[in-house]
Amino acid sequence: MKKTWLLGFGFFSISLVWALYNAFVPLFLKKFVDSAAIIGFLMTLDNYFGLFLQPYIGRKSDKTDTKLGKRMPYLLVGMPLAAIFGALIPLHTSYALLITFMVLMNLSMSLYRSPTVALMPDLTPAHKRTQANGIINLMGGLGSILAFTVGSKLYDQHIALPFFSSSVLTLLSLCILLIFIRERRDALEYVPTSSQIDTIADQAADRPRVWGRAHTLLAQAKRELKPYALEWTLPTVLLLAAIYFWFFSYQGIEALFTIYATDELKLSDSQASMSLAYFSVAFVVTAIPAGYLGAKFGKKQVITLGIIGLIILFAMISFVQDMTTLRSLLLVGGVFWAFININSYPYVISLGKESSIGTRTGIYYIASSLAALSSPPLMGLFMDILGYSSLFYVASFGMVLALLCIISIREQRPSKPVTLAQ
Repeated sequence: MKKTWLLGFGFFSISLVWALYNAFVPLFLKKFVDSAAIIGFLMTLDNYFGLFLQPYIGRKSDKTDTKLGKRMPYLLVGMPLAAIFGALIPLHTSYALLITFMVLMNLSMSLYRSPTVALMPDLTPAHKRTQANGIINLMGGLGSILAFTVGSKLYDQHIALPFFSSSVLTLLSLCILLIFIRERRDALEYVPTSSQIDTIADQAADRPRVWGRAHTLLAQAKRELKPYALEWTLPTVLLLAAIYFWFFSYQGIEALFTIYATDELKLSDSQASMSLAYFSVAFVVTAIPAGYLGAKFGKKQVITLGIIGLIILFAMISFVQDMTTLRSLLLVGGVFWAFININSYPYVISLGKESSIGTRTGIYYIASSLAALSSPPLMGLFMDILGYSSLFYVASFGMVLALLCIISIREQRPSKPVTLAQ
């Protein structure tokens, strides 16, 4: 648990940076662009990297073998670069320069997001991963709260101060991770990298008699286990579809909320940003309990409860016209989002092998990145056509689709071990 709390500083820095980015960058873009759809599209730049680069980096980190471990080298490169380019964003002097700094910061973040996430299951027993995910997401939530509360106050003083502060805290978080986390020392057990597994297989191929017998046994095992292949594949696909839809709703709101609040509810920039803090506070308070609930009652059940709650809540927010009611509903929404978000990643990991954690982390990011790519532009388009109030209607519909996917999951494990004798 101590290592999990320390590892949480990586998530703290990621959440801090993204909270500031999603709160204030749309306001920077609005100075150059009037269309919510175009702003929404520009806010998806990070997700193009998430779709193509992060899965590659996750897979690459599975194969990496250095004195620092598998994941830490990527943090050592990506975090300082993200700190530099993040600090440059508010210093833009033109539209082109703003886009350039955004792209460079997103590229830097993509270098270490998947390895940072993969560190948790590397260091945590399988039966403790849901609780550990609650702890690290609590740390991430603290980063978001700091961004929305202190960041809003700093923004009123100077638009660059929140970004400068987040860069300093990112570098400080990296130092903490380098000092206290040692992958080779702290990993629960040694898991060979993919390249080492390939080497072992090649060596085995040099022994024809042994390999021939192993090949026969493997073919027989495949035949025995074939009936169960679909049951394991289908739940994974349905879960990834559900992840797509709930992130579709969440990412669209996160990217467009500040321009929704400033235009629809006439809040100031700092008031709009501060309102998001209520969502984050509730998320942080619920993060660890949500993990324990998932471990006790089942991840699917707790996720389903969270989805149903957000369907109702997003529909209610559509009718809100005052800041106090909005913040109250966002406070409740943070609880339901914790039920979903804390349990989703461990659920994905639980369907795979220990040696593919980095790869499955990348797959998880594919689903969330596809949602984040499509959601802000589409939601922005609805806002342009139907008005800004349509934002939460569309978000509620996305949660309905997520609910249909999650309740369709049927995990059919073999009732007894399947052996070659059978």
